[in-house]
Amino acid sequence: MGEQGVRSSKKAAQSPARATGKPVKQESHLAMVRRARRINRELAEVYPYAHPELDFRNPFELLVATVLSAQTTDLRVNQTTPALFAAYPTPEDMAAAVPEKLEEIIRPTGFFRAKARSLMGLSAALRDDFGGEVPGRLADLVKLPGVGRKTANVVLGNAFGVPGITVDTHFGRLVRRWKWTEQEDPEKVEAEIAAIFPKSEWTMLSHRVVFHGRRICHSRKPACGACPIASLCPAYGEGETDPEKARKLLKYEMGGHPGQRLSPPPDYPGRPAPPLGAG
Repeated sequence: MGEQGVRSSKKAAQSPARATGKPVKQESHLAMVRRARRINRELAEVYPYAHPELDFRNPFELLVATVLSAQTTDLRVNQTTPALFAAYPTPEDMAAAVPEKLEEIIRPTGFFRAKARSLMGLSAALRDDFGGEVPGRLADLVKLPGVGRKTANVVLGNAFGVPGITVDTHFGRLVRRWKWTEQEDPEKVEAEIAAIFPKSEWTMLSHRVVFHGRRICHSRKPACGACPIASLCPAYGEGETDPEKARKLLKYEMGGHPGQRLSPPPDYPGRPAPPLGAG
């Protein structure tokens, strides 16, 4: 287990979880907001290196990678994009691609025909309507083929520094598990969570929650016994509570395994992921 996993499991042991494992009855909205903000502060200590887990060097690469990430892992996208951007480094290049060649490059990400249409369409729109540059406004981004609100918020928050909440599968699952919202619709989830936190926290909150969902608070078997926010979680006990067994469930750098990025940030404490076909 990596150093981060050891630290988080020790912290969990120091913060005993609620014995019942049930949501707190009659929790007021104010109490929920205070608990939510404390969870965010705790996650900031556990994941000070939280970041977007897609490799990118500019807004166009992040936009393309985010579109490709639908229905697949960030790891598979990161293993695919080096060849993609070597062949099509600009929107002009991608808009003029031979569809069959583009499809073959992105085939490992799944749904490659639909994704190729979206990539060529958004690239043509960038070329024709935005001078070959990715726009920095939500209203413009969501007009691009294959770009929804989630993708737009990823690009705005991480390529332009515009705060946004990214409601992906992990984020929605955890905020409901933590009783911050009962909404299922991503836009409604986004609106309710945005009302809890200052705008300046939105982007990093998104990263922290997603990091926690991928590493500790898994969908089917959360590692409750190794969770650093166990004492704040109304769903404690849904997963493995034995500390030793829970530590074996930790993923990526928490479990001493490679992460999802081939080129992680310098402060990432784990190992880079292997290229496509390696290992």
